[in-house]
Amino acid sequence: MAAEAQRQRSLSTSGDSLYLVLGINKNATPEDIKKSYRKLALKFHPDKNPDNPEAADKFKEINNAHAILNDCTKRNIYDKYGSLGLYVAEQFGEENVNTYFVLSSWWAKGLFIFCGLATGCYFCCCLCCCCNCCCGKCKPRPPMDQEPEFYVSPEDLEAQMQPDERELHQPIELEVRASSTNRIRDGETY
Repeated sequence: MAAEAQRQRSLSTSGDSLYLVLGINKNATPEDIKKSYRKLALKFHPDKNPDNPEAADKFKEINNAHAILNDCTKRNIYDKYGSLGLYVAEQFGEENVNTYFVLSSWWAKGLFIFCGLATGCYFCCCLCCCCNCCCGKCKPRPPMDQEPEFYVSPEDLEAQMQPDERELHQPIELEVRASSTNRIRDGETY
């Protein structure tokens, strides 16, 4: 529980701390990022600082900052939304980050509430595509020349499928007729 609270506090919407970890500014080129990463990685590598546990933690931070800032997509998300954007990308996918932040904005929430109150149906907020699952307002009407479909319960269908009890007690009678053609079997006619 404490780890989750720490993670929530560490999520920011400003993308500055990774640049500070590497000691570069936001306008740094990929070459500048690479140079700074190599310099700091050599300085804080755990093999060079075996007695310093803080160096190992710093090395992990440097690797994380480099991995994010070296990837163009993650860097753009980080620059625009901060570490919260990276967390959302991890949870919902990088392509859904913008959608998440648009839908979590105050005006999108207000629009959703307004549409729900105006239509009486929160499913209709999705451009009236409620797929007949809520209110049925958007259900297509059958053509006039076609009868509307009626619901038949499974119990009624089962009752229709069971044979009549009178038919169960009557013996089955079949009349066997002799064929008019002679058949030949093993060379004999019978």
